[in-house]
Amino acid sequence: MVIVDDEQLVRMALRLVIDGEPDLTVVAEAADGDAALAVVDEQRPDVVLMDVRMPGRDGLDATRELLARPAPPRVLMLTTFDSDDLVLGALRAGALGFVLKDTPPPRILDAVRTVADGHPALSPAATARVIAAATGPDSSHSRDRTREAARERLSVLTEREWETARAVADGLGNPEIAERLHITVATVKAHTGSLFAKLGVENRVQIALLVRDAGHPTCRRAVDRPSDVG
Repeated sequence: MVIVDDEQLVRMALRLVIDGEPDLTVVAEAADGDAALAVVDEQRPDVVLMDVRMPGRDGLDATRELLARPAPPRVLMLTTFDSDDLVLGALRAGALGFVLKDTPPPRILDAVRTVADGHPALSPAATARVIAAATGPDSSHSRDRTREAARERLSVLTEREWETARAVADGLGNPEIAERLHITVATVKAHTGSLFAKLGVENRVQIALLVRDAGHPTCRRAVDRPSDVG
């Protein structure tokens, strides 16, 4: 993996923690977004631990560019409470999660492994704040535009796909979704694959944020569609 942070002491501390694990290796470090892009091109890591606030190109901009490239690494954002808005943008761009800088080392390691496996890793201490940022007060015009854009994207879904998207937004795993919808896990996986393709997203975090942007759970009538069998 690659560690990106403008503070050398932070990079050193993270490297000591991560390199101490037999299944994890830090292949390079970078002090800003531009350096991160160059290092990723050279090293092709599986995971990038990316600071949000850095001089020059920040972590959000670097994450967007990385995730727009072919076969990008998985990105885990490193943040503090005062950067919720930037983290939310990174999650929408495709980052798989975030951890706080004061997170205990074992939890950081858990998050790295979770992201490496392709699953979301959201810090429990800050998840509520990010959800609040996604659904909280904003300018009426901006909020309406965000909601309408999300509803338009969701309008292409079938009934079952929409129900699956709502379940993903509720934080359910595939077995729980199958139980809720009375379908098989294989069918859930098929619906989830359709969500990725139709919505143009890369992971379940993006699905959840899109559903919440649309006004879940009160937006159901705005995206009504014929039911399907599945």
